[in-house]
Amino acid sequence: MFTQFGTTAENFSKASNIMFRIGTDAHLYDDPDDVSISPLLDSKFDSEKCEALKRLLALIAQGLDVSNYFPQVVKNVASQSLEVKKLVYLYLLHYAERRPNEALLSINIFQRDLGDQNPLVRAWALRTMAGIRLHVISPLVLVAVRKCARDPSVYVRKCAANALPKLHDLRLEENDTAIVEIIGILLNDNSPGVVGAAAAAFASTCPNNLPLIGRNYRRLCEILPDVEEWGQIILIGILLRYVIARYGLGKESIMASLCPENINDEKRGSDSDSNFLEIKRTYEMNSGIQDPELLTMVSRSYLAGPDKYVSRSGTADIISSDYDSSQFTSSKSDDDVKILLQCTSPLLWSRNSAVVLAAAGVHWIMGPMEDIAKIVKPLLFLLRSSNAAKYVVLCNIQVFAKVMPSLFASNFEDFFISSSDAYQVKALKLEILSFIATDVSISVIFQEFQDYVRDPDRRFAADTVAAIGLCAKRNPQVANTCLEGLLALTSPKSINSTSGSMDDDAVLIQAITSIKDIIKQDPPAHDKAIIFLARNLEAIKVPVARAMIVWIVGEYNSVGNIIPKMVPILLRFLARGFPSESIETKHQILNAAVKVVLGSKGEDFHTAKTILNYVLELAKFDSYYDVRDRARVLRKLLSCYLSSSGLEEEASQKTENYELQILLAEHLFGETITSSTEMVNNRFYLPGSLSQIVLHAAPGYEPLPEPCSLTESDMVEEVEGPTQADSYEVDNSDVDSGSLNEEGSYDSEESVTDSTGTDYTNESAASEVENNTDPLINLSDVGKSQKDVKASEDNELGELMSKGALESWLDENPSSSQNIPGVDNESMSSARISIGDISGRVKHKTYTLLDPAYGNGLRIVYTYSSKASTISPSFVSVDMSFENCSSEPLSKLYLSDEDSALSSESSDQSSPPDESSLQSQKDAPILAPMEEIATLEPGQTTKTVIHVRFHHHLLPVKLILWCDGKKHSVKLRPDIGYFIKPLPMDVDVFSRKESQLPGMFEYTRRCSFTDHLAELTTDNDGDGSKDSFLIICQSLASKMLSNANLYLVSVNMPVDANLNDASGLCLRFSGEILSKTFPCLISVTLEGKCFEPLSASVKINCEETVFGLNMLNRIVNFLAEPPLTS
Repeated sequence: MFTQFGTTAENFSKASNIMFRIGTDAHLYDDPDDVSISPLLDSKFDSEKCEALKRLLALIAQGLDVSNYFPQVVKNVASQSLEVKKLVYLYLLHYAERRPNEALLSINIFQRDLGDQNPLVRAWALRTMAGIRLHVISPLVLVAVRKCARDPSVYVRKCAANALPKLHDLRLEENDTAIVEIIGILLNDNSPGVVGAAAAAFASTCPNNLPLIGRNYRRLCEILPDVEEWGQIILIGILLRYVIARYGLGKESIMASLCPENINDEKRGSDSDSNFLEIKRTYEMNSGIQDPELLTMVSRSYLAGPDKYVSRSGTADIISSDYDSSQFTSSKSDDDVKILLQCTSPLLWSRNSAVVLAAAGVHWIMGPMEDIAKIVKPLLFLLRSSNAAKYVVLCNIQVFAKVMPSLFASNFEDFFISSSDAYQVKALKLEILSFIATDVSISVIFQEFQDYVRDPDRRFAADTVAAIGLCAKRNPQVANTCLEGLLALTSPKSINSTSGSMDDDAVLIQAITSIKDIIKQDPPAHDKAIIFLARNLEAIKVPVARAMIVWIVGEYNSVGNIIPKMVPILLRFLARGFPSESIETKHQILNAAVKVVLGSKGEDFHTAKTILNYVLELAKFDSYYDVRDRARVLRKLLSCYLSSSGLEEEASQKTENYELQILLAEHLFGETITSSTEMVNNRFYLPGSLSQIVLHAAPGYEPLPEPCSLTESDMVEEVEGPTQADSYEVDNSDVDSGSLNEEGSYDSEESVTDSTGTDYTNESAASEVENNTDPLINLSDVGKSQKDVKASEDNELGELMSKGALESWLDENPSSSQNIPGVDNESMSSARISIGDISGRVKHKTYTLLDPAYGNGLRIVYTYSSKASTISPSFVSVDMSFENCSSEPLSKLYLSDEDSALSSESSDQSSPPDESSLQSQKDAPILAPMEEIATLEPGQTTKTVIHVRFHHHLLPVKLILWCDGKKHSVKLRPDIGYFIKPLPMDVDVFSRKESQLPGMFEYTRRCSFTDHLAELTTDNDGDGSKDSFLIICQSLASKMLSNANLYLVSVNMPVDANLNDASGLCLRFSGEILSKTFPCLISVTLEGKCFEPLSASVKINCEETVFGLNMLNRIVNFLAEPPLTS
């Protein structure tokens, strides 16, 4: 590219990259290991601090852990620079949940910033303060949120609303009343942005407290179009639930189908209700609802939920006796319902697809049926959006079209398939087209279907065939046209022209399935179709298709005049080829033969009985056990028909058992099958919800409330409560300085900001903190709203918040968090000790694979290695030692799996391992191919490493040792201690992970430990200079590390330990399971005297239950073993 100028594409790419980076902070991502961050954080210049903080945030964005800079960042929280303060708050907000106790030390700065003149600073302080998830400061956060809820800044009030769900997540019941009170304040706000955030807080904290909405219902409806888009979605759902709970369902809406038709005059109670049923039937007829039963199911699913509805309904003819006319209101005359419909109408043309769906859901549920058509154009407009949004919209349109086909009937062309549509979108469009097809549009739709059937995507073609069958089922007048097209797909010419792949078979199967559904509607009118299928049976080779044709012939064996004559000939043909048929076809042949016997008379009966006897005899010796079982059941069930004397000759000798057999046989295989009305197998959820897409109740899904469940008394009780809506009016005027007090007035005395406007440096801020005699956290506000706080918690909080704790912690090493008072109770009762380097004491156990006496002088020993395998992370490395103890050289030595012994004889054993082939087997242990040892001279020893994936198998692995062309069977014994690898972590991470694996993931056993006694006795006989605790810990740690591939996390001893008492010694080990990367945490606690056998309590926390129990047994076994004497 432009080689004449000496320029390449790579140079152009670099140049363009440099140009785009000019004027940006992209250079911060170039050097993630920049060592100049710490000096910049301690700089006196705000520009350098900003540079350092931006680098930290860039490292956070790359997924790196920079929490070790936490103390240095906290020092800058008192900076007066807005940019520095914002970056510090972003850093603190990121690590507040991970290191809450450390972020807690700067909470006094947050409280001071809550009174800052700048609303951005107040909002940042509140957001960071709410991000510290600690129960001990929840009263302080609650006080801060209550004050910020009446802040003059809209942004601060919005942040207060966003902080309420975080406060509610702490699950403190004493805060619930205060949270509801604050939500009531924010819902009454004049700002649409605050109302949207308050609605989200309402939905997260108290979604069933609908009386809170009643106080501001009309104003919320009026402000709804101005709320931000995502707040509109939540607020629409809240208002819809309130209207239904307060006023009931709409008489003119689709939900009117729930009102029973047998309401007596006493239940109506008013003259207006006397015409209710007539209005209901009129609306259903005029709106084009074809299936009232489906409409009833949809309506009840919206209210009760599909799971509850299906479980309560035993039959399809459900009478909606749970609702009466008092639970319905008029959507046209009720002002509160009208205002909701009017305020949501503009949202039908919102630019947000989710808002359009939410608004359409309101009109679908509460709007009059003649006005529902207004949702059609907005929904069709959404089909021009992305594929993901198109799929969601089509899922909802599918329900609308299924209940009310006429709604989209005139817009059928909008659902024609596009070549760029995804398969899921194509399937939904086909189903919708089958719903909305009418006499006028069916011809155009069929022309489209003919093109779809020839589509290269045969799965889509099969769906098109199914859609043709649905059209014929819903429009009987076009059934013959559909049937002709479907029969053409089953003709021998069409079958031979296809490739014979599984996708083409799916098209044929679906065509016969659709034909079967059409025939079922009117069998006598479609007898020619049955004859056509029977004649083409020999050309159809697909097992499922043949089975369906046999079922059709057997089911309608007495239809017309030709089929009864043709059935015996067809049965003889099928009986002749019965052994070569598939299992599905065999089942249907048996069923068809039984149906023909039950429906035949006279000479035809004897012929059919002979064929059935013949087929049952063949099935008796069939290779499929279920065919044999079915034949046995049929023979026993039809013994009265299959007797040699015939049914007529035994009429006088019938017993009760024979009558029961005949009744059961006729019921199972009778000529007339009286099938009860089947319930529509559908699940419906609220429009626009995630549950409607995934077709099951997603987490957080709630159906609509019970109509009129919110009474007038509930509203009165809520209004008479402690929170009055009129007392929370907020003035949106700007205020220059100070903060708001509890009464909502502005109080400048509460602000700790210097009124002179002096620009504080870090030093001046620190001196201000030192000279301030007040505590860093003022608990006076907490007592006003929280009267039951214990004095012990106050003292603990005060100690944690003391100035000395803050200063000493800031001066310590960033990585040190052990000295924070009150952080860990265990750290105050135990001390961490160091046992030095014990690598020299770790000796891995050696096992014998082959003894010289059985291996012609060859000795093989092996030791499990703690090094990671070079083949794959899930493999275990085993150090092998081959020693020739004979007087003759040995050659061609290698190990292989027992299963691959035959293949290994003919293959090259020195070929490198193929990792893909190793990963193909997932259950059985795998030995990676070993490099062949060419020769081994007498007395020579050779070491090599083999790699084995045991996959948690604890039984010996059978291997084949090849030596001089001979093979020896050997067994490699697994050691579960090496099925894991060391997982380095500190004590805090260990404790956190351990707390996340309680209950069923925690296992404990006790054993005796004596390895320390020999060394203590030897040292006691000498000068006794060694520490007894150190010897015990070194013995236990070396024993653990010698038998398992672990990481020693910490060694703790009790502070008040006696000189000769080892009780309380605790050693922690960590590892990671090789196959599943689950952590395995091990704690060993000792009890007893130093010079006596100790009792060891071994505790394992592991998510893999079986592995944890096996590992626990292994540890207990080797700890109890006596020490090896050298």
